Amino acid sequence: MLTTLHEVVNDARENQYAVPAFDCVGDIMVRTILDTAERLQSPVILMCLEHNLKEPNGFIFLAEYIKAVAPAYRIPIVLHLDHAMDTDLVKQAIAHGFTSVMIDGSSLPFAENVALTKQVVELAHPHGISVEAELGHVGGNELGGTYGTESKLTEPHQVAEFVERTGVDALAVSIGTAHGVYTAEPKLNVERMRQINLVSPVPLVLHGGSGTPDAQVQEVVQHGISKVNLYADCRIAMAKGLKRAAAEMTRIDPLPEEMFLPIRQELEQTVEQKIRMLGANGRA
Repeated sequence: MLTTLHEVVNDARENQYAVPAFDCVGDIMVRTILDTAERLQSPVILMCLEHNLKEPNGFIFLAEYIKAVAPAYRIPIVLHLDHAMDTDLVKQAIAHGFTSVMIDGSSLPFAENVALTKQVVELAHPHGISVEAELGHVGGNELGGTYGTESKLTEPHQVAEFVERTGVDALAVSIGTAHGVYTAEPKLNVERMRQINLVSPVPLVLHGGSGTPDAQVQEVVQHGISKVNLYADCRIAMAKGLKRAAAEMTRIDPLPEEMFLPIRQELEQTVEQKIRMLGANGRA
C-alpha cells in the first residue's frame, strides 16, 4: 500500500529505527525488494533516479509499475523521487503519483537552497506529497546529479532555520558518508549527528548508506537518522548474482526465471541484511 515519507519516517524517529530506501530499476529489483520487505514485515521506500525516469517511458516502467503492484502488498510502501535537481522533474513526479519527492539544492548557497526547497514544498504539499531536502552536501559519485563532488558537513546552527523557512518533512544531512563505492572506510561524525538531532524538528536522512559499517549506521540511527539510502550495495549483489548465473547456466536456452534466480537471491540477501541492520523488520 502506498503511503507518504512523512508517515513512515516519523514513526521510525519516534521508535529509533530507520526505514530502508532503495534506488531501484525494473521488475527484478522492485519485486525482490517488495517480496523481501513483506516477508520481514518492514516498511520500505522505493526510490527512482532522474536518469532512469528520463529514459523512454521511464515513468511508466518505474512509477506506474510500482503504483500498480503496491496494492498487492500489506506493508507501507513509499514511492520516492530521489535527487531531483529542478522543479520540472518534481512536477512530472507529482503528475505520476509519487508520494514523496527529494529536491537536492545542497550544492547551492543556503538562501538559494531555501528558495528552491520552499518552491517544491509549495508544489508538493497541496497534493499530500512529502518533501525531503538536503542541507550540507553528500558528495561522491552521484547518479543523476553532478559527479565527483566533495562532501560538506551539515552545520547544526542552520538546521532549524532551514526547516522552518521551507516546511520540509525530512532532511538529508552530511555527516561523513558519500555516494557510490568507498575507496576507504568512512568515519561518521557521530557528535555532529547528535548536535543536528537535538535541533532538528523533522526526521533525518542518511545518504550514501552503502559500504558504511553497520555499527556506525546503527549508532547514528539512535541519534535521529530515520531513513537510509542504499543503492551501491544492491548493485554489487546483483553483479555477484549475474556472475553466478553465467557460471551455472548449462543450457543454451535457459528459462528467464532460471537466469534471473541467482541475481534475485543475492539481492534478497542484501535487502534482508539492510532491513534487519536498520531495525525495520516487524515495523510494518
